[in-house]
Amino acid sequence: MTDTIENPVAQVLHRARTGRTLLDAATEATALSLENAYEIQDDLTRLRLAEGRCAVGYKLGYTSAAMRRQMGVTAPNYGPLLDDMVLRDGAQATGFLHPRVEPEIGVILSRDLAGPGLALHEVADAIAEVRVCLEVVDSIWRDYRFTAEQNTADGSSAAGVVLGPVLDVEPLQAHRVTVELQEDNALVATATSAAAAGHPLHGVAWLAAQLAARGSGLKKDELIITGGLTSAVPLRPGSTITARFDGATTVSVGRPAGETDA
Repeated sequence: MTDTIENPVAQVLHRARTGRTLLDAATEATALSLENAYEIQDDLTRLRLAEGRCAVGYKLGYTSAAMRRQMGVTAPNYGPLLDDMVLRDGAQATGFLHPRVEPEIGVILSRDLAGPGLALHEVADAIAEVRVCLEVVDSIWRDYRFTAEQNTADGSSAAGVVLGPVLDVEPLQAHRVTVELQEDNALVATATSAAAAGHPLHGVAWLAAQLAARGSGLKKDELIITGGLTSAVPLRPGSTITARFDGATTVSVGRPAGETDA
């Protein structure tokens, strides 16, 4: 199936990722529009699925002002989550290019969900679990310098998600959660879950509308991580990043000391 994907940009992104080679945004061919970027993303996902991976959900990017400021983008986007991206709580992340970590609220769906025009209570009714998560982003673009179209084509830098415990909160109250982000024992950032577009479920409704416009929808049991609540923190070799939600529920990820960036 790999040979049947003729999109040259998708092929370049796929070869770079599998070959652990960073790309220079200023010199590579790129998407002509955001719609074209999602077409490239779809082709890139098909290349990965052809290698035996399975789709398990979606990530939302840039739903918080902190992440938009950090990366110089003005609007959210989304990318696919695949089964080999899911890491256990406390895992040692290996094989990444130059990983960064963001604390996020994740939700798992109890049923299919189709947009557009979903109200928050309609989204909440479709939530089976609220989970604490860490996203491990890992852009194919050198120094994380890219256009919104380049980032979208690359799946919004989706590379890993650490799926933590269930958070004891009703979905409609998921915007009231506090989070503290630590690197080893040092506090590096704080936020509340309202940083994600005012409410994490707003992002889920937005995603459902975006997928509907492309003839698709959200499926039962899919995982949606709703966007970084703080700026992304580099995951340095030998370090551990921990997020503490509502002062009690934690999720963490480390990186072996022997790892090096690409």
